[in-house]
Amino acid sequence: MALSMHKDANNQMDAGKYVRYTPEQVEALERVYTECPKPSSLRRQQLIRECPILSNIEPKQIKVWFQNRRCREKQRKEASRLQTVNRKLSAMNKLLMEENDRLQKQVSHLVYENGYMKQQIHTASAATTTDNSCDSVVMSGQNQQQNPNQRPQRDANNPAGLLAVAQETLAEFLSKATGTAVDWVQMIGMKPGPDSIGIVAVSRNCSGIAARACGLVSLEPTKVAEILKDRLSWYRDCRCVDVLNIVPTGGGGTIELLYMQTYAPTTLAAARDFWTLRYTTSLEDGSLVICERSLNVSTGGPTGPTPTNFVRAEMLPSGFLIRPCEGGGSIIHIVDHVDLDVWSVPEVLRPLYESSKILAQKLTIAALQHVRQIAQESSGEIQYGGGRQPAVLRTFSQRLCRGFNDAVNGFVDDGWSLLGNDGIEDVTISVNSSPNKFLESNYNSSMFPAFGGGVLCAKASMLLQNVPPALLVRFLREHRSEWADYGVDAYSAACLKSSPYAVPCARPGGFPSSQVILPLAPTVEHEEFLEVVRIEGHAFTPEDVALARDMYLLQLCSGIDESSIGACAQLVFAPIDESFADDALLLPSGFRVIPLDPKSDGPATSRTLDLASTLEVGSSNARAAGEGGDGYNLRSVLTIAFQFTFENHLRDNVAAMARQYVRSVVGSVQRVAMAIAPSRQGPQLGPKSLPGSPEAHALARWVCRSYRMHTGAELFRVESTASDAILKQLWHHSDAIMCCSVKATASPIFTFANQAGLDMLETTLVALQDIMLDKVLDEAGRKILCSEFSKIMQQGYAYLPAGICVSSMNRPVSYEQAIAWKVLNDDDANHCLAFMFINWSFV
Repeated sequence: MALSMHKDANNQMDAGKYVRYTPEQVEALERVYTECPKPSSLRRQQLIRECPILSNIEPKQIKVWFQNRRCREKQRKEASRLQTVNRKLSAMNKLLMEENDRLQKQVSHLVYENGYMKQQIHTASAATTTDNSCDSVVMSGQNQQQNPNQRPQRDANNPAGLLAVAQETLAEFLSKATGTAVDWVQMIGMKPGPDSIGIVAVSRNCSGIAARACGLVSLEPTKVAEILKDRLSWYRDCRCVDVLNIVPTGGGGTIELLYMQTYAPTTLAAARDFWTLRYTTSLEDGSLVICERSLNVSTGGPTGPTPTNFVRAEMLPSGFLIRPCEGGGSIIHIVDHVDLDVWSVPEVLRPLYESSKILAQKLTIAALQHVRQIAQESSGEIQYGGGRQPAVLRTFSQRLCRGFNDAVNGFVDDGWSLLGNDGIEDVTISVNSSPNKFLESNYNSSMFPAFGGGVLCAKASMLLQNVPPALLVRFLREHRSEWADYGVDAYSAACLKSSPYAVPCARPGGFPSSQVILPLAPTVEHEEFLEVVRIEGHAFTPEDVALARDMYLLQLCSGIDESSIGACAQLVFAPIDESFADDALLLPSGFRVIPLDPKSDGPATSRTLDLASTLEVGSSNARAAGEGGDGYNLRSVLTIAFQFTFENHLRDNVAAMARQYVRSVVGSVQRVAMAIAPSRQGPQLGPKSLPGSPEAHALARWVCRSYRMHTGAELFRVESTASDAILKQLWHHSDAIMCCSVKATASPIFTFANQAGLDMLETTLVALQDIMLDKVLDEAGRKILCSEFSKIMQQGYAYLPAGICVSSMNRPVSYEQAIAWKVLNDDDANHCLAFMFINWSFV
């Protein structure tokens, strides 16, 4: 009987494992799965009660169905992902095979040229020995020196003539994009792969400068063409593009006559403009082509506009080849070939206009990155915070760059005019009393008082020697307190309020402040960061409380990847109010550092941002990457521009404040640049001794000797007999070690800290002396130190319990234990107090 019941139960369980659902039941379950892929037990029971068609199915069986459904969904997504990767790899393989074929053709061409030159040399030498006149050789040489680029005379002022120019441009562009018309050299670090940006190459030994890129995107060719033709949306140096005429051609193609203006990257050079013909057409294989070239005397065609304050540059055949990819997506070939009239700029800036690597970063790679960014946004692969749409965030980035470029260039047709200087021409002051003249103005009349006002820009450019641009901009971004003034920031933010301050910088030096960076939108390649910076003001007296308040900046940081060859590093910011509306007023200011000399092809090495390494005692870690002076750009140009609003009756006051502030910022940046500049000594000089003054060596020796004398233990074991061994080991000690002065008439001030101590305080050796001990310790720490102070002076040392202290950026730092001891000099007189914070970390 029991056996029979057991068999019946097993039969029922077996039957429960295999349930055949009707289409109606599957539909009902699918509806629930769409709303909730993982329903709870109560939800499954509720489902059975609410759906009569599921009444004959047990809750456990429904649970199994949902488990299987989730498993199928996971398998489907994985299969889809693998198919996408496979398509990318197949397309990349095709691209690499085409590149290999092109390189083989280039090698064959070079071998042929080499053989031909050898034959010519042999023929010439033989003719010299047999015929002193060499008339035949001279005549043959003249025949072969005919200009291969000489074009027949034609009238390009009519549609037929323009079409001839367009077809010639198309042929020359395709020979550069897929042929061997230009000797291309692949840029270092651009490794092809399914997730890489693509294959990037630069020209060698050609007229002008050129760059080429090939890549894959998951967008259809027509969409890609639409994005790339909108040059204002992705080319940050483009001021305007005017389509002056459109001529339709056969097959749905068009010929456009364009006039384009580009910004000058620095105040030391003039802006460029282009007068070009753009030809859009399709090829027999379904590919789309957008090619472009300048119209001039040699090509023929109508004469373009000739505005003042611009240098006419030439665009040689360039463009985009967009080929459909099997399974969806596109393969893009981009070629940029220009002649920027390098002889019209100062000699020191000419590398900026004759570097193909800089052209590749600013134009070619920027176009490919923009298309990839939109492709990933369209597929939902990128998640943004703050509830902002990707298009809105891109608009913010474009407005920041555009506003900064407008300030740097100060075009007359935008309403800018120069203001007289104070006898020193280091800072240029421009004013704009008609800011509504700006193209797509960032300003509106509500920000100016009824009795008149405008915008003032103070700007300066300077040359930097041996300073990595990416490292400098990273430091300026992360250590704003090293160069910024809270009072000036407060005045800049006041333009967003209904009652701006009457007198800027009423309090010299402002208030102590700190910054908190809130990321908004890093791009796909992480070459650019859009973020909100909250500047927190701190008041120490009741009368300061009303003025010391939090402010917000919208900030764009780009080019801080040290491995990007030829990239411009930039930090641009603008004050915003708390509402941060999509149409928020932006008045950008900031820094731009452009390399003038190309980097070496060696891999970049990460380096510390601490200034301590070169200001006082030096850090071998910080200098290790700079051992070879040729590993970084030897020269770069820094451009600084700060914008302020003003009321007409206060214009001179604001101008004086702006001039003084920019000079102060320039001084701070020069100090930072000198500190982070790598060593100019070459690696052939061998290991470099740790630099340091005799006072630093003496202090390190006193600290270690006093610790051993008071505690009976060694601070560390000296591993070398070199004269700088103690200082080096103290500097690289893992715990934070600091020294502060002991004066009866003043608060203890820090005089020295090792590298860990500077990291903990988030400061530098230069700024260290502005930090007081009682501002670092919290209230409990101050009480403990006061109670133990007499013991320290009598016994020589004291152990302090775990606690919390505060960095210079007002970040809390915890430590497990602290040791304080009295430091004696060679005469056994009290010199300072030393502290060691053990196992510290940011909270």
